[in-house]
Amino acid sequence: MISGGDFITGMRAIGAGIAVVAAIGAGVGIGNATSKLLESIARQPEASGKLMSTYFIGCALSETTAIYGLLVSLILLFVGIK
Repeated sequence: MISGGDFITGMRAIGAGIAVVAAIGAGVGIGNATSKLLESIARQPEASGKLMSTYFIGCALSETTAIYGLLVSLILLFVGIK
């Protein structure tokens, strides 16, 4: 028989794993942005300064989703219900 505490611990672990999946989305988003940036710079090298600044802002916004997912997973793992 599974006790209530074991069930909650298991569900917290599953929830933490699902929350970390947000990192996959961030990785895919940054990879797509990088490939399109390189294509744009190859076509118009003179616009690289403007493109790079927009790229860094987009990467920062995309990376925050991964950080939020990590934060949620750490909270689920280490903050216990009493």
